[in-house]
Amino acid sequence: MKYYIIAGEASGDLHGSNLIRALKGEDTEANVRCWGGDLMQAAGGTLVKHYKEMAFMGFLEVLLNLGKIFKNIKFCKQDIEAFQPDVIIFIDYSGFNLRIAKWAKTAGFKTNYYISPQIWASREKRIEKIKRDIDAMYVILPFEKVFYEEKHGYPVHFVGHPLIDALNQKPPISDTEFRAANQLDPKKPLIALLPGSRKQEVQKMLRLMLSVVSDFPEYEFVIAGAPSLDRDFYTPYLDNPNVSFVLNKTYDLLRISHAALVTSGTATLETALFKVPQVVCYRANWISYQIAKRIITLKYISLVNLIMDREVVKELIQNSLTTPNLLSELNKILEGPVRQEQLKAYESLAKKLGGPGASVKTAELITSNAKI
Repeated sequence: MKYYIIAGEASGDLHGSNLIRALKGEDTEANVRCWGGDLMQAAGGTLVKHYKEMAFMGFLEVLLNLGKIFKNIKFCKQDIEAFQPDVIIFIDYSGFNLRIAKWAKTAGFKTNYYISPQIWASREKRIEKIKRDIDAMYVILPFEKVFYEEKHGYPVHFVGHPLIDALNQKPPISDTEFRAANQLDPKKPLIALLPGSRKQEVQKMLRLMLSVVSDFPEYEFVIAGAPSLDRDFYTPYLDNPNVSFVLNKTYDLLRISHAALVTSGTATLETALFKVPQVVCYRANWISYQIAKRIITLKYISLVNLIMDREVVKELIQNSLTTPNLLSELNKILEGPVRQEQLKAYESLAKKLGGPGASVKTAELITSNAKI
């Protein structure tokens, strides 16, 4: 069968690549055409558009790039028409994907959604679009099944979280080997800095994260460079001898880190699954934040706290994200009761996520539904 997959971010590329492998395991004649990144291409998908050309963060950034976005939407529709897939699979990236889904459903294509848009966080009325335009939804967070089925009467499949599989894809490199390969101090405990995957995010977050480095000379701070950004982009941030950098090696870094400062997003859950105590950081431009504050209805912004439905990790948001607050919260997770409480909560978190096999479960459901 022919599959058309649309992902628009680095995390979507990761989960899309594992889904492609699973689809090819279920369907030996699978022909996959995709919007995504290097990982999806390496997994056997024919890459149409790279997510680096599509990643716009925040309301203002989207507004400033509307021309490019509409051009991509038009091209995507034309490409789907030419390819004539048996099923279209949307991965998160709701602003773009829900527009394509509306057109695709009307055009007679089967529409499947893997990794739900976060309509439980904002703009809940999008449920009507999903009910109208999506034939099957595969959710990865336990509370999403309750949200869709009990609150909105829309049946979905809970497949578990794909991060559980992604974290164990390759054998871990040893602490000693990783430090030697990346010129890291052989003895100092590491504090990982995960400032995000988009330029706007990193520019807002990283200087603040680095503002605490001089207060912790006994630790080495390591910036986790995102695959979507070039090494040269990070050069201005590497002017402190106690700050190091690794590119596209976040999982290897987290495996041996003592603590982390993490920009809100999927990375908070990744950090928790690696059992690394963390402080969650978030700051947007003023206009984007004011809009978001008025439409987001959640108590928390990090997936860790949302899944656990309580504050497990400290969230420093917008004006509370300051150097003194970072200093205070980082100290708490380096040693002591707050650190131990986080680690204990992480054990419960992993159990809630449904175990391994999300990609395989999803591929099985997609291929069986596509044949109906």
